[in-house]
Amino acid sequence: MVTTTRDDTPLWLFADQLGPAVYGGEHAHREVVLIEATSALAKRRYHRQKLHLVLSALRHADRDLGDRATLIKAATYTEGLNRIRRPVLVHQPTSHAAEAFVNRLQERGLVAEVLPTPTFALPRKDFETWAGERTRFRMEDFYRDQRRRFDVLMNGADPVGNRWNFDEDNREPPPKKQARLDVPAPYKPREDDIDEQVRRDLDAMDLDTVGADGPRLFAVTPGEAKRALTRFIDQRLPTFGRYEDAIMSEDWAMAHSLLSVPLNLGVLHPLDAVEAAEQAYRDNAAPLSAVEGFIRQILGWREYMWHLYWHFGPDYTGENNELKARTPLPDWWADLDADAVTAQCLHHALKGVHDRGWTHHIQRLMILGSHALQRGYRPDELTEWFATAYVDGFRWVMPTNVVGMSQHADGGLLATKPYTSGGAYINKMSDHCGDCAYDPKKRVGEDACPFTAGYWAFTHRHRDRLSKNMRTRRAVSSMERLSDLDAVLEQESARDRF
Repeated sequence: MVTTTRDDTPLWLFADQLGPAVYGGEHAHREVVLIEATSALAKRRYHRQKLHLVLSALRHADRDLGDRATLIKAATYTEGLNRIRRPVLVHQPTSHAAEAFVNRLQERGLVAEVLPTPTFALPRKDFETWAGERTRFRMEDFYRDQRRRFDVLMNGADPVGNRWNFDEDNREPPPKKQARLDVPAPYKPREDDIDEQVRRDLDAMDLDTVGADGPRLFAVTPGEAKRALTRFIDQRLPTFGRYEDAIMSEDWAMAHSLLSVPLNLGVLHPLDAVEAAEQAYRDNAAPLSAVEGFIRQILGWREYMWHLYWHFGPDYTGENNELKARTPLPDWWADLDADAVTAQCLHHALKGVHDRGWTHHIQRLMILGSHALQRGYRPDELTEWFATAYVDGFRWVMPTNVVGMSQHADGGLLATKPYTSGGAYINKMSDHCGDCAYDPKKRVGEDACPFTAGYWAFTHRHRDRLSKNMRTRRAVSSMERLSDLDAVLEQESARDRF
């Protein structure tokens, strides 16, 4: 879309709009405004490394844009904009609250024009056309239309390999008798003087944060993002698919891309990642199953979550709690106290969040999310936790992922069934259970696995709903045949140790 704003109007960039898709092209001539707002940093209890990434990204953008950029440090965004003394141009921000704020600024004359978000593949208006009058949403339908629309992994009208989805090929358990995947390490950025100053400034601010301060692990500039993408495509993508769902205690990154942070900061455009992956397949440098799995994560799931966030509206999180989950997040969870947890799978997942502000998607869904679902943690509190404790957890990312996918709190609007399991799944897909004090085969006793027992307690609690769902009714039938069900329920109602 071509702007009608004057050529000398500055362009204001939020901290997740820091790539050339936002400030390049028709805007390449404009002055750029960047604002560090102390109020935004202190508004929530963020992971320390998340605040570091945001400030590092802003300050690196200021340095890299040179004379084009003006970085303003202020108490609030409004104070920073008032210092410019002229209206600014801005692209749609990435949350409901920020969009409402920008609209108020436009009414006050501080913002001259608001343009569509350029950091996703599909424009918001096109998704609304696709959504139409749908009352149930399935990602596979959206994903196939995305592939057709952008001509990705297509041979004319047919998908490459004559299959849309290679998910079944991407579910191998971790290799036995080794502690790590035999794959080159992920790209790791080199901290510089900007990062050193960010760390000193955060120390001086003395903000209430969670997690460890650590070395910066993720790309925050377009240049770093390009190097991170290249390393993943060239050295790690071929292994990615097979072990996409596996978990290893000593290998936190596995063969994952670690591109969610630069994607969500806007310094890497999703179509650039998708095109690089497809080219690797066309060049016979990576198997189709791995390439399709990676593309599905970005062109499918990530875009889908973004658009459903806007489609479902600002009340989606607050209004949806279909399973009536009322348990507040325990302190050990909120404080990322992994040492308070005995179960190895839960301990390592929570420690990963504490140490890095990041775990891969199966730890999010089938360890942390599954535990929260079984124990009935409040979905609104859980959504807030994921959004603040994860370094890639921007405001738009988590509502549909947590409320819809992980906690089934919208009653099936997004996902067809609750995603939870007993210890057998964790034992198959991880190397955690061998050294755990709990036995994944046991549901009663001191060494009963809290996931195994918790699965049956959850199934019993929601048996009426689950028995009406074709995908979960078998679990209810299996539960009803358990000879020790009463003992399981009594044990889990009193469980305070995990």
